[in-house]
Amino acid sequence: MEMNDNLIEIGIAQIDITPDYPIRLNGYGSRSTESEGIVQNIWAKALAIGSDDDGPVVMVSVENCGLPDEFTEDVSDRVEHKTGITRENFVACFTHTHSAPCLTNSAAFIFGADITPQEQEKIDRYTRELSNWIETIVMEALTKRQPSRLAWNIGELGFAKNRRTEGGPVDHSLPVMQILNADGTLRAVWASYACHCTTLGGSDNHICGDWAGYAQEEIQKSHPDVTAFITIGCGADANPESRMRPMPEGKQEVFETRLAYAKEHGKALAIEVDHQLERDTTDITEVPKGVFERVNLPFDTLPTREEWEQKASQGGAIGYHAKKHLEMLEDGQVIKTDISYPIQAWIFGNELAIVFLASEVVVDFSHRLKREFDATRLWVGAYTNAFPGYIPSERVLAEGGYEGGGAMIYFGQPTRFAPGVEQLVIDTVHQVLPAEFLA
Repeated sequence: MEMNDNLIEIGIAQIDITPDYPIRLNGYGSRSTESEGIVQNIWAKALAIGSDDDGPVVMVSVENCGLPDEFTEDVSDRVEHKTGITRENFVACFTHTHSAPCLTNSAAFIFGADITPQEQEKIDRYTRELSNWIETIVMEALTKRQPSRLAWNIGELGFAKNRRTEGGPVDHSLPVMQILNADGTLRAVWASYACHCTTLGGSDNHICGDWAGYAQEEIQKSHPDVTAFITIGCGADANPESRMRPMPEGKQEVFETRLAYAKEHGKALAIEVDHQLERDTTDITEVPKGVFERVNLPFDTLPTREEWEQKASQGGAIGYHAKKHLEMLEDGQVIKTDISYPIQAWIFGNELAIVFLASEVVVDFSHRLKREFDATRLWVGAYTNAFPGYIPSERVLAEGGYEGGGAMIYFGQPTRFAPGVEQLVIDTVHQVLPAEFLA
């Protein structure tokens, strides 16, 4: 691409997506009522890179627990119909805050019980509103494109802690992208960190962006007129370390303490972003090329009808999950044996490759990809495009536990993944990334 002074057409837009009505919040099965108020407004933001001649790419970041695959596909289809931007050039990221509204078919079995038709109507309504909001900001970002510069570097942040094993693996890297005006002034910042957005815990039932929301707020407070994007890396087995700290007694005291920790983590990220803004960066001179592939990830052996019946008798979330699958069998439906898993990448020439892995990906994937590819030119993201469940490495799958298969019931999946899923994902990443990025 030929462009004077490395200038690239870039547009930015954002919209408040906080509902003005009570709604069930996603993320914790222990919640049994609709939201009780708003602690912090939540946002969707869009970043468009490239002119129409270049073939622009668009990244949307949404403060939500998880975007279903069909939701992202629908929004992408609508965007393509209006703009011509194809699926490989559209990516939707979510911060995985556990304090945002449920979406239709997102972790549909999370509560281990049916919800009321009135509650479902609000969830369906919000899902429609969110898709419209996203379409709106994509169009706005495209209209706001202006000559800009891109640069990036990698910082480090320490509050993520492995939640499965004391001292277990984490990814403390903090890739930071700067979007600069033609005169060099800061226009936007995009940072990614591999940690669950769960500082507030399940005892609270208010809408909030959690640490990612407060990180955006802090960055924008320090840099007026700058838009901050936060996305999440391979943090499926990492929690904010404050989740492991002792808590006071009393629901209100716990809430206030956790809220202070969420703000503390957000502030820490904003401070590290400021450090990166002062350090050497690598210029990005190429408009990225989008690449998109799907791979089928197989489930392990499905339970028999007798095993479903035995599980159904247990009650609780496991019993509810089994009961629903028995109802599917009674209706003549076929229980699925795999999922279609989307993997996406943006290739900025030979300067940078950003990998977008769907859903909740454990940290082993990040470490492995950074070994197999040039880690100085690689940005590994997760929590994008689809929300089918936890994506375990071979190690985590063998160890079992929540991320290794126990959580699958909340996503409505029939059982855990079969061995070999890690290699299928890694092989597909090798398909989408050019060979010049290999280590």
